[in-house]
Amino acid sequence: MIRDFPRMGRLPPYVFKVVDTLKMEYRRKGEDIIDLGMGNPNIPTPKHIVNKLVEAAKNGRNHRYSASAGITKLREAIAHWYKRRFQVEIDPRREAIATIGAKEGLSHLVLATISPGDVVFSPNPTYPIHPYSAIIAGGDVRSIPIGPDRDFFEDLLSATKQTWPNPKMLIISYPHNPTTAVVERAFFEKIVEFCREHKIIVIHDFAYADLVYDGYRPPSFMQIEGAKEVGVEIFSLSKSYSMAGWRVGFCVGNPELIGALTRLKSYLDYGIFQPIQIASIIALKGSDDCVREIVDEYKKRRDVLVDGLNRVGWYIEKPRGTMFVWARIPDQYLKMGSVEFSKMLIKTAKVAVSPGMGFGEYGDDYVRFALVENPHRIRQAVRGIKKIL
Repeated sequence: MIRDFPRMGRLPPYVFKVVDTLKMEYRRKGEDIIDLGMGNPNIPTPKHIVNKLVEAAKNGRNHRYSASAGITKLREAIAHWYKRRFQVEIDPRREAIATIGAKEGLSHLVLATISPGDVVFSPNPTYPIHPYSAIIAGGDVRSIPIGPDRDFFEDLLSATKQTWPNPKMLIISYPHNPTTAVVERAFFEKIVEFCREHKIIVIHDFAYADLVYDGYRPPSFMQIEGAKEVGVEIFSLSKSYSMAGWRVGFCVGNPELIGALTRLKSYLDYGIFQPIQIASIIALKGSDDCVREIVDEYKKRRDVLVDGLNRVGWYIEKPRGTMFVWARIPDQYLKMGSVEFSKMLIKTAKVAVSPGMGFGEYGDDYVRFALVENPHRIRQAVRGIKKIL
């Protein structure tokens, strides 16, 4: 019997599956479980983007194999988006590539550049594909703890001094999932300086570039002088344009890294379905009104959830970014850990959340709420949570 898969053996059991299984068990019993676990947007894609997809799908010429790097006009739209949003010049031929969502682009870039034994730095807690992309590629992951009581650069320097061989890559993401942390331009300036000095590749996952509130405007890593020397930035249309199921994103920056990803993808896929690429051009080059409407809806949900939890005794600050709320477990339940506490929320409050342990051991004092239900359902969730407080 075939059962020796060493690469799969390096991947731990998926923590979120424990909570998801319990959620489905209660739903089969007829319980109304409000699911604020997975960050799966429930806001429909704007109509003008859908209409362009339908129009392009009716054209038989678009049914053939596409280009794995993205069609020329999409890469030009990516460059246009960067110029308009961040005043950054991107060469659409050498410094941009379309990806099948951010997750595919990031994991294949790591696979193209990391060899067995290479050390990759990843914050902890963080989005699971960041460390596990390195593990899948055969690399070794070193966690950099992050949180309100940590100094990221002190921990980064300490980890660098203690690591042999020298670290090859740093994967970061701001606004940050799950912690919702945001940074200013000076943070990226220090990252560029540090990684240039230590010859470390940087991947910045910018998936939540638009989902920001209360006047905060996130910088792009590409805005920093020298950023293209050390790394790339990845963006996804999933959240900004509510196109999660469409699976379209892009990677921009260092030409050698873009070239490595382009070459690997040429062996692996024929690109995104061309009508989706054409509709994505409309999204990137069109008005930002639809993005603002989506952001306003998430802000409304954030306010309903956080204000509601504060009223019932679970005190949380309002995040300035992402579509999540990262909530420290109330003191009386802290010893349970995030998995058991999440299970209790399903059983007693009829609310599903993501346990912080699923994002790394430094997240075990927290749970993550995803703002994927309407305000009415979120108020219902708060009423359920009130029962345990």
